[in-house]
Amino acid sequence: MATDVIEQGECDAEELLGRIEGGDRIVVQTESFGGEHDLTLRFDGDVYYCDTPTRLHKHEDRDGMLECIRKYGFCET
Repeated sequence: MATDVIEQGECDAEELLGRIEGGDRIVVQTESFGGEHDLTLRFDGDVYYCDTPTRLHKHEDRDGMLECIRKYGFCET
């Protein structure tokens, strides 16, 4: 499993999701609430995960993860 670090908005949502589904762990560097934060996106084959500094989001399906990626602005839409 590769871990890639990208900046927020560096790729589009479908590309990001494809990379996660391909086995990559993606760390998205974001700026929010006056600071920089790393968010980790991953997929274990059954569940999609979005690890934030304050919460672990879990999504049971592709559409749920895609909505999360778009909602929180991790990538271009």
